[in-house]
Amino acid sequence: MPDAAPDPAAAPDAPAAAVPGRRGRPGYDQQSVLNVAVDVFNRHGYEATSMGILAENLGITKSAIYHHVPSKGELLRLALDHALDGLEAVLDDPRASDGAADVRLEFVLRGTIEVLTERLPFVTLLLRLRGNTEIERTALARRREFDHRVADLVDAARREGSVRSDIDPRTTTRLLFGTINSIVEWYRPGGPLPAQKLADNIITMVFDGLHTRLDPGSA
Repeated sequence: MPDAAPDPAAAPDAPAAAVPGRRGRPGYDQQSVLNVAVDVFNRHGYEATSMGILAENLGITKSAIYHHVPSKGELLRLALDHALDGLEAVLDDPRASDGAADVRLEFVLRGTIEVLTERLPFVTLLLRLRGNTEIERTALARRREFDHRVADLVDAARREGSVRSDIDPRTTTRLLFGTINSIVEWYRPGGPLPAQKLADNIITMVFDGLHTRLDPGSA
């Protein structure tokens, strides 16, 4: 996904996707700690969030957090892995590598939108990285690799003649994901726009544009 980060506004209030985790202290597990941590990171920023702030939001002591994870950095790593693993799984799906390039590209775009809407707080955190720690730099490298693989797919569709050839594939990729990434700033899961309809709207706009098609028979 492109490296440009969205404006650091408050993350949309959305239920965090489930993340497998080990059991910890009664009433909490690693998943619930991680879900709250991601919400706090998105609201305050990772660097500005202390373990004390996390403990306050969780309603437990700092030592109780350490029962679940060894450090704040580990919470960040787990959260970013959850976002990136979902995105990379889309490209690793056989449907992303078999068939016509434009059909594969549509599958990847739909899959990316699905991951974003299902794991919205986690992808929001990923999109706001600044690369100030080794964990962040590793995640950004994975994002760039994702970006490159999608650009290669756009280029394949261009060579096949199924998409326009007058725009550089990497520019096309950035424009595509600029649109998709902006979802984190305004989309509300459970709202009036279902995720499937959102994906349909984006795919239609990307592949068909906004101009209406005049019926030849009506001319």
